[in-house]
Amino acid sequence: MFDRAALIAACQAHGRVVRVVVAAVLGSAPREVGAAMLVWQDGQSGTIGGGALEFELAASARDLAQDTHSRHALGPDLGQCCGGAVEVLSEVFDLNRARALPSDLVARGPDPMPLSIKRMMKVARNQGCLPPAQMKDGWMIEPVQAPDQDIWIWGAGHVGRALVDVLQHVPGYRLTWADTGAERFPQNISDAVTVVPAADLPALAAHATQDAHHLILTYAHDIDLGLCHALLTRGFASCGLIGSATKWARFRKRLGGLGHSPDEIARITCPIGDPSLGKDPAMIAIGVAYRLAQSTQTIPQRLETRA
Repeated sequence: MFDRAALIAACQAHGRVVRVVVAAVLGSAPREVGAAMLVWQDGQSGTIGGGALEFELAASARDLAQDTHSRHALGPDLGQCCGGAVEVLSEVFDLNRARALPSDLVARGPDPMPLSIKRMMKVARNQGCLPPAQMKDGWMIEPVQAPDQDIWIWGAGHVGRALVDVLQHVPGYRLTWADTGAERFPQNISDAVTVVPAADLPALAAHATQDAHHLILTYAHDIDLGLCHALLTRGFASCGLIGSATKWARFRKRLGGLGHSPDEIARITCPIGDPSLGKDPAMIAIGVAYRLAQSTQTIPQRLETRA
């Protein structure tokens, strides 16, 4: 996926940015077609597989004045054991060029556009499904990554901290971490995580978007219940609640008494994670992260309907 938002953010922060993307793979290679990294004068983000190839391309990207298309054999000469070859595009962006990119499909190459690319784009838009990243007839086409998905983590206890430790490294997630007081959070928190202390967590739920994902694991059952009630009233993409089967049976009854139907209540997952992994916070976090990835990454990316 072409992460247009990340490219724009990098250009805003660093000015000139080179996007290095794997355009084609022959044989064995560290990364797949579409894997990309962003390179600027004194830093970089993302990876095309690490090792000598990435080091070489990052170094050369800092001196690029125009886009390049290169082919690299992997093997002893590069100190890599993959044995295949890759084609790589290195494209120079400033903020204006990044913002001018389309929001669904990015296709580029020498004029004129091949008929094969025109057909691919037409089929994608008529059927609503994005094609995979690929190089075809001298043109590179990539689907644009959807905006980051909002993940709300309610509770800064052991499980909440373990979840943040895992999920903050997952691309495509935007984390909001809430608890009842600033003192409940650890001192060192990544800038990528939005921390919100709020005395009334159920009232705070009204500020979440209706397409957000929620994980409820506070220190008090009454807060958990209030959040479940607030989110069922508000709407959500998914919601998980930490707890036992007994806790969930009691919550279902109380939520029913608050006016929620059985079908609505069943949208909340309890318990969360994978019980077979045990109750250690780190293992709960791993199970939750895996199931969250399944639910968020299997939704097909759709193109906007065109007039």
